[in-house]
Amino acid sequence: MADRIMRVNAYTTLDLVDAAAEGHDFEEGALATLNVTSPREAPDEVTLQLELDNADLERLPPHADSVTLTPEQARQLAADLEKHADRVEAAGDD
Repeated sequence: MADRIMRVNAYTTLDLVDAAAEGHDFEEGALATLNVTSPREAPDEVTLQLELDNADLERLPPHADSVTLTPEQARQLAADLEKHADRVEAAGDD
């Protein structure tokens, strides 16, 4: 990934996932890095970060998006991810 904004190392949550950026008049797909972090000292929030590989994008400048979550919000997100993962997995078993 050229001009990477996020740091990627052995602790990165997902270093290559399929992603898409959508705008009012465009949609571009690219590989992306998805990471979940919290501060090492006195953690008080969870941060979810996403960066699309800008080498595959024509319309967007290099950037990374992030969402800061409370512990409760992070747990709700995790529960929804589990629920939908189970649903997709069950559909694949049919």
